[in-house]
Amino acid sequence: MSNRCLYAAMFSEFLSKEPLAVLGTLHNNYHGDALTTTDEAWMGEIELMQQVLEPWREEQGQIIFEYDIPRLGKRIDVVLLLRGMIFCLEFKVGKKEEFQAGIEQVMDYALDLKNFHLFSHDKKIVPILIPTKYKEYTTVFQPSVYNDDIYNPMITGEEHLQELISKVLEHAGAKREDGGIDNWLISPYAPTPTIIEAARTLYENHSVEDITRHEADKVSTDTTINYILQVIQQSKDRQQKSICFVTGVPGAGKTLVGLDVAIKQTYKDGELDKENGAVYLSGNGPLVAVLIEALARDNQKKCSERGERKNMSDSRREVSEFIQIIHRYRDNMLAKIKNPVENGELEIDPEKAVKLAATGYGEVEHVAIFDEAQRSWTHKRIADYLKRGGTYGNKLKVPNFPMSEAEFLIWSLDQREDWAVIICLVGGGQEINTGEAGITEWIKALNNRFKHWNVFISNKLTDPEYAEGRVNDLLRENSNVTFSDSLHLAVSLRSFRAETLSTFIHSLLSFAPDASSLYQDVKQKKYPIMLTRDMDKARKWLRKMARGTQQTGVLVTKVAARFKPLAVNILPQGDENAVHWFLEDKTDIRSSNYLEDAATEIQVQGLELDYACVLWDADMRCEEGSWAYYKFNGKNKWNPENNNESRKYMLNAYRVLLTRARQGIVICVPYGNSNKTPEGFPEDPTRLPEFYNGTYEYLKSLGLEEL
Repeated sequence: MSNRCLYAAMFSEFLSKEPLAVLGTLHNNYHGDALTTTDEAWMGEIELMQQVLEPWREEQGQIIFEYDIPRLGKRIDVVLLLRGMIFCLEFKVGKKEEFQAGIEQVMDYALDLKNFHLFSHDKKIVPILIPTKYKEYTTVFQPSVYNDDIYNPMITGEEHLQELISKVLEHAGAKREDGGIDNWLISPYAPTPTIIEAARTLYENHSVEDITRHEADKVSTDTTINYILQVIQQSKDRQQKSICFVTGVPGAGKTLVGLDVAIKQTYKDGELDKENGAVYLSGNGPLVAVLIEALARDNQKKCSERGERKNMSDSRREVSEFIQIIHRYRDNMLAKIKNPVENGELEIDPEKAVKLAATGYGEVEHVAIFDEAQRSWTHKRIADYLKRGGTYGNKLKVPNFPMSEAEFLIWSLDQREDWAVIICLVGGGQEINTGEAGITEWIKALNNRFKHWNVFISNKLTDPEYAEGRVNDLLRENSNVTFSDSLHLAVSLRSFRAETLSTFIHSLLSFAPDASSLYQDVKQKKYPIMLTRDMDKARKWLRKMARGTQQTGVLVTKVAARFKPLAVNILPQGDENAVHWFLEDKTDIRSSNYLEDAATEIQVQGLELDYACVLWDADMRCEEGSWAYYKFNGKNKWNPENNNESRKYMLNAYRVLLTRARQGIVICVPYGNSNKTPEGFPEDPTRLPEFYNGTYEYLKSLGLEEL
């Protein structure tokens, strides 16, 4: 018997058994003491199903009792596999009315099978709620409007269950020869991992298989990874230089793709392959720190379990070979150039670097993966930074630096004498810091200085959120461009219940007319987006929603300023703080789960929580149907922010925060302080209710459910 259920049998076998014998099997496989009420419920279900299934006795159908769903921590009462279809039955024994909670419960089961259960993803799934004494039954059958082969939930009492199943089979056109579903009970079950879970599995197994859900063919991480690996192999075979631009919706797995390519190139058949290795680079310090620490801890734990001695510093150093902060990679190349720079041209100083036959003056890796490539710095920002001396690595001062960061990174790989590949992972509308250049600088560099590089580019890079929609214009004169839809990740892996989440957030932030309907889509897929004005209610909701090791946290923008009255502290800068916030468990007050320290968009971009509270401050306010932007002066006043670039970063900050949660979010827009002093002046003029009311009313108008 599979440990995923308490009882499973073909229809003919089940129908020939005495009910008490089936009950005995359920008892034997049940871990714990079954209550009398449980016994009575099971016995009622067994006797009912033996009557209901009689018409299909001779068919290749299968009945499964108490099927375990690990992700939800629950069991489906009964699953029927009949004529190629899957029926999920949830019994409410002795009940005579329908319950919304029951409807949602059985729908959750169906969604969970569709999303995570490999042998269910291309099958029709029928959720049925059965309050046994209910006198009516569903007569209108509607497949889900989301085109995912899940029927809308149905309801019936026990007396009409057989009739309902028969009519659904007829409606679906299911034929006897469709039979059962082979190996359904032992199907791979692949919940969506967090990026940390995914990285751990990748690092341990050097394989991406089975760590992401494969929902039909819509999840394209495998396709994208294979396409990139082909470009790498082709570049190696032809001794060419190539660059790939990978786009994706928030949470679609861009970082996962980058890590997987880095590991596949660095480890071949489980062995380190430094000859053809890759390095994963990110300017996102918290992300790199959290990933390195998570992998190092895991690596040390596994070594300890095997009886191997290994200290944490060795584990961190090993992981750091292929995951690095981009500034240190950059500084390593800067140490090789003639300094000061003359005539606006970078040159290698032979006194500072050794030229190798294949590597030239480049770094050892053939492949460099730049995560969040849209956040590379403008020429002005990197030139100013290097003029005064950086804050990372060797703190090298380079006056008159002539390139943008993107151009310099391509230049660095171009120093190789043989072949090289750059993979740029690009998020749309996610530039969140002043001086981040977006994707335009990469394309300009390729057009102006690196025309010999082959360019492989997602066909979605022409969308408005990338380079203001000017990508086609920028690439018009470049003859080495190949567009491919294999380089776009269209499905969010982060929020496994609502792939339309990122689309909804985009519409919400742009005041698009479809925002309300998109919210209903998200809501129907059981991804909750709650609204409140009370942080205590928000915290209570988060604690109620999170089970087991699920992670919660509070998020605010870095421009937010008036959060202390709500008992919220901003997580201090420093990568070590982000490591503790993300990785410590619920027994450690530094953990995000304590809901005391709030992280900003800088600290959470690229990472994720299960449930999050986004605390909406007075920095971005809805005023007369558009966003108004403000920055606090640090003392007593919010001043309007009129710089368009800063406004874009402030908007993108909320885009990042609102797409961090995998399973649900609560948005808290405070009341503000309406109290007056005895003299009749506002008690707190920095938190007037009118700073918040417009935003709250706008979100409420979209239909968001209030706590």
